[in-house]
Amino acid sequence: MSQSGRTKKILIVDDEPDVVSYLKMLLDDGGYETVTAADGSEGLEKVRQEKPDLVTLDITMPEASGTRFYKEMKTNAELSSIPIVIVTAVTGYGGDPYGYMKFLSHSRLVPEPEGFFPKPIDREALLEKVGELLS
Repeated sequence: MSQSGRTKKILIVDDEPDVVSYLKMLLDDGGYETVTAADGSEGLEKVRQEKPDLVTLDITMPEASGTRFYKEMKTNAELSSIPIVIVTAVTGYGGDPYGYMKFLSHSRLVPEPEGFFPKPIDREALLEKVGELLS
């Protein structure tokens, strides 16, 4: 719960039901309210409807990819201040998970994500980062 007394809301954008269930349970148990979206298109709709305080985002999804979702969020003046934590199995670039993070922000218009977690997810580190971003 935040200082304003309002529970912080997190949007989980991932196409894998098992990952969504895991993150939902982890974040709900952490005291956050969660909403979910199965791809980037649904994610953008939910961002506008739900006004989340933070988004966890998978990169590889059908329909609108996580990369497109990320760039649309970070280049939209109304949405760019919402922190995005990437949670993905994509660790490309020679096994360097942070290479992908740099790829996402290759233009000056698109900043690096506020957090990046390769799957399998380090629960404690994810909860710590979410808490830090929402404090």
